[in-house]
Amino acid sequence: MLASGNTSSHPLFFILLGIPGLENYHFWIAFPLCAMYLVAIVGNIIVLHIVRTDHTLHEPMYLFLAMLAITDLTLSSSTQPKMLAILWFHAHEIEYHACLIQVFFIHAFSSVESGLLMAMALDRYVAICFPLHHSTILTPAIVGKLGAAVMMRGLLWVSPFCFMVSGMPFCHNHVIPQSYCEHMAVLKLVCADTRVNRAYGLSGAFFVVGFDIIVISISYVMILRTVLRLPSDEAWLKAFGTCASHICVILAFYIPALFTFLTHRFGRHVPRVVHIMFANFYLLVPPMLNPIIYGVRTKQIRDRVIQGCCGKDP
Repeated sequence: MLASGNTSSHPLFFILLGIPGLENYHFWIAFPLCAMYLVAIVGNIIVLHIVRTDHTLHEPMYLFLAMLAITDLTLSSSTQPKMLAILWFHAHEIEYHACLIQVFFIHAFSSVESGLLMAMALDRYVAICFPLHHSTILTPAIVGKLGAAVMMRGLLWVSPFCFMVSGMPFCHNHVIPQSYCEHMAVLKLVCADTRVNRAYGLSGAFFVVGFDIIVISISYVMILRTVLRLPSDEAWLKAFGTCASHICVILAFYIPALFTFLTHRFGRHVPRVVHIMFANFYLLVPPMLNPIIYGVRTKQIRDRVIQGCCGKDP
């Protein structure tokens, strides 16, 4: 059923299939996904609470970590409730505008997460390579401006292709063969020339993610050069330890994200079930792992969690 306007027509709703090929296992697959989502919610709320209430943690690394927690909460909550409703209650329909809102949130906050990982890499670079000037270079005001710039970049990048899609006519096929609305999946249902949309999405993604990856790579090359010059093994291990958690977070985000992005455009021979599972993990695993990795690897956060659980000083 289509809703018609003067210049375009669009369906009242889309049908999300969930995980095609594993329909018989949807009910059981939902349990680990739900557990991962709960870990993501609880873990990121704990990180936010610790950073907010402990003024000694109002430093660049922890302020960026708080921003990352907010981003992870938004990113996971934009898809997981609907995904669980599909898997458990067969609620496959999603209203047209709700689908476009989901597209916006997924891509905007994926861009924000990528930008925050870049900002955190810059923070580690300044902290290790210029330790005496770290507090004067990355002041709270600069950290706030970096966070705002990353947010604005995501909003400005994603808004145009959401508006472009909303003004295009759709075919009679309203089925999206995955668990959530994604730009390329929605674009495949359009009955019009989508080359401009595809080119904008592809070039924008390569520019945004490519820029972030280049900055992260350069930052860690410079960090590695500095670390290898440290005079003692203890200093080397301490510097490496501060970066190890961040590297794990970077890999957990970019590997499934790039696989999903490239498979949508070039992976015609990749089994659909593999693509869909990676697409689900891309929006759920990083939000779940980030608070766990930082909680285990970051002494200050780990000590506050232990203190809160045991009711005594660490």
